[in-house]
Amino acid sequence: MSREVQVRFCEGPRVRSPWATRRNIYVGTKRSGERVLESITTYLEGKLKLKVNHGKSAVDRPHRRTFLGYSFTPEKKPRIRVPRKSVQKMKSKLKKLCREGRGRNLERFICETLNPVLRGWTNYFRLSETKSFAKELDEGLRHRLRCILWRQWKQPRTRRKKLLGLGLDPERAWKCTGNGRGPWFNSGSSDMNVALPLKAFERMKLLSVYDHLKFRRRTST
Repeated sequence: MSREVQVRFCEGPRVRSPWATRRNIYVGTKRSGERVLESITTYLEGKLKLKVNHGKSAVDRPHRRTFLGYSFTPEKKPRIRVPRKSVQKMKSKLKKLCREGRGRNLERFICETLNPVLRGWTNYFRLSETKSFAKELDEGLRHRLRCILWRQWKQPRTRRKKLLGLGLDPERAWKCTGNGRGPWFNSGSSDMNVALPLKAFERMKLLSVYDHLKFRRRTST
């Protein structure tokens, strides 16, 4: 074992190790990391007869690695963050859910399907000390929800009527519904953002990842 790090493996007669166990070991230099990786691999495979996944084992800087979905910022005083990979995975899940919710009542879809997923995901990543990813998720999800409504309205006449009912200027409503663009473009336009602002989704009880993250951080301190 390396002199820089002490690692103890404790197992009793009734203790069973999980099939896959992940560990991060932090040392001062790359050379120390390579030495520790080699000694740990030799110990695990040689003495404990365990299998080491060499494809996922590496010596690297903390901000380039993930552990249980988390990572660190590349700063002198690092902060806990949610890496891009974890955010993209959540975006893919929300995209799939929104496709399934196209034909449903939007408020009911938000309360019954989206909010439990958003709440659980945010609770897991409540230790994150950065919040930019939360704003990105919120904005992207609202774009998808506006797209669901745009598709549900179907006909230009219906869309124009709905936009006017939401308080949009008649001229802007006419241009928005007659521009020949697709649902994704129009749902992200400034006209749809004016007609369906943040307060509209608050009335639909959509959980904000950013606000919920701040609340969890405040209550856990």
